[in-house]
Amino acid sequence: MIGNNATVLPLRNNRSQRRTVYFTRAELNQLLGLYSRNVMRGVWRDYAIDHREGQALFSIFRHTHESPVYTIAKTAAAGGASEFIVLSGRQRLRTERNLADVLDYFRSKLVVVPAGGS
Repeated sequence: MIGNNATVLPLRNNRSQRRTVYFTRAELNQLLGLYSRNVMRGVWRDYAIDHREGQALFSIFRHTHESPVYTIAKTAAAGGASEFIVLSGRQRLRTERNLADVLDYFRSKLVVVPAGGS
């Protein structure tokens, strides 16, 4: 430092500016309920919970060492509201403001089966 002139630089804590999103206990119960039903059916085998900046992710795998078949993302929206998205790869399959509504995507579709042998 030469003379009495010094430059003071403010240090920013980037962590304080980030917004971390988490699943609530009720949301985790819904997600794990859906997951366990599909494990019993032999459709799904593994899951992972991750956090990114502004997102909580619940990823579902058919096989442990593959990419996720589905990812259910909870994102932070403006005003404190959350948005839930079902993704398959990069494709958005459904977007809702409520987790129960977005999980309706996974409900089995009823199919009409003809009766008897005609």
